[in-house]
Amino acid sequence: MKTCCLRGGCLTGPNHSGVELHGFLSYLVKCNVQGKRYRVFGYKGKQVRDNIHSLDVARFIHAFSQNPRCGEVYNIGGGRANIVSILEAFERAAAVTGRKMEYEYVEQNRAGDHICYISDLTKILARYPGWGITKTLDCVFEEIYLAQRNGSNN
Repeated sequence: MKTCCLRGGCLTGPNHSGVELHGFLSYLVKCNVQGKRYRVFGYKGKQVRDNIHSLDVARFIHAFSQNPRCGEVYNIGGGRANIVSILEAFERAAAVTGRKMEYEYVEQNRAGDHICYISDLTKILARYPGWGITKTLDCVFEEIYLAQRNGSNN
């Protein structure tokens, strides 16, 4: 069958309804915009995630539909170009919003959490060379901020 399984990194965008334990970028920016304290769970806030905008995910689904392959599995995430730690995300959020991040540190990490996740995009780019990341991390922060500021994702 011409199908694929997508193993996603941190999929996000301006309409992502992140909550404390899921959707860290949208929730982090939401906390910043609202002046709410963000809780960092373990790893001293140095855990790293790659982030991919929902538009780039949709673009890949379209590319696959145009040239489907049988029983494929692909990692899809922001890759090395779109990685950020929680502490770095605080700085980026503050740069976009003009508001310092309020946070507290909880020593215990989340159960099942990992320190670093970066999607290896080698296979997906080899099979679909016309596809790639079009939304930079700066763009992702800006779009999430504008959605939060305008109240379209509260």
